[in-house]
Amino acid sequence: MRHVLEIDDLSEAELAEILDLASERSPQAVLAGKGVALIFEKPSNRTRNACEMAVVALGGHPVVMRGDDIGLGERETVEDVTRVLARYHALVCARVFEHRHLEAMAAVGEVPVVNLLSERSHPTQAIADLLTLRSRWGSLAGRKVAWVGDGNNVARSLVLACSMVGVDVALACPAGFELDPVAVEAAKARGISVEETTLPSDAVPGADAVCTDVWVSMGQESDGSRRVEAFSGFCVTEDLMEKAAPGAVFMHCLPAHRGLEVEASVIDGPRSAVWDQSENRMHAARALFQWIARA
Repeated sequence: MRHVLEIDDLSEAELAEILDLASERSPQAVLAGKGVALIFEKPSNRTRNACEMAVVALGGHPVVMRGDDIGLGERETVEDVTRVLARYHALVCARVFEHRHLEAMAAVGEVPVVNLLSERSHPTQAIADLLTLRSRWGSLAGRKVAWVGDGNNVARSLVLACSMVGVDVALACPAGFELDPVAVEAAKARGISVEETTLPSDAVPGADAVCTDVWVSMGQESDGSRRVEAFSGFCVTEDLMEKAAPGAVFMHCLPAHRGLEVEASVIDGPRSAVWDQSENRMHAARALFQWIARA
């Protein structure tokens, strides 16, 4: 049984295998006759659609539950919820506010658990991002990705994923919003270059991809004004993209706010890989579920 709560719960070889599976378009029906529990404490567009269609593509039956349907840690303990769902489903996948709930699910040990997003990490997004870049570049090793904005859960998983495939990283984050230093050191330990700066113009030169995310995520609304002020100057503009390597692509995990973290002409322009990213969420989830079902 394998749980995937963090992207580096996978080995480098396993991640490569999942990327290969994601590139296939005729998957085996490894979930035929089986259910997959999809728990969403947070609302979702891409993750829900991607995961439901991924399960269907593998022959399984997705059952979606909102947070208030089950009340993790409130109506029932996380452990009890997991034990019950394990009697119905081959996988339990959850998008949660607190990463510790995923750890509690995995500790029960009755069914594989997959992190669909927590405040700590977003492994399925990282797989989709690598798949998007590999489809553009062919080979990943030796490339460079620049991250402009919040050193958040998406950035954390992306940096760790890049370190597993030999992609260098440059991080431009405002003071006080840097990426977790433990993740930075873990990435460096795999041999990639990880540059850190507070100036986007210093991070982007030579980058083959420029990535960003929203400045105010779900649950951070009360801190919105302070965050928008702190991220002033971190918008990915046409001028900033011109500093990147020739042919560089723009990436954003969505939802996007044009005029804040990215100019409309960038996200809607020819350098944008955002819509491929969005589609690849489905292929990434399908590959990960398929790999887990076969593990």
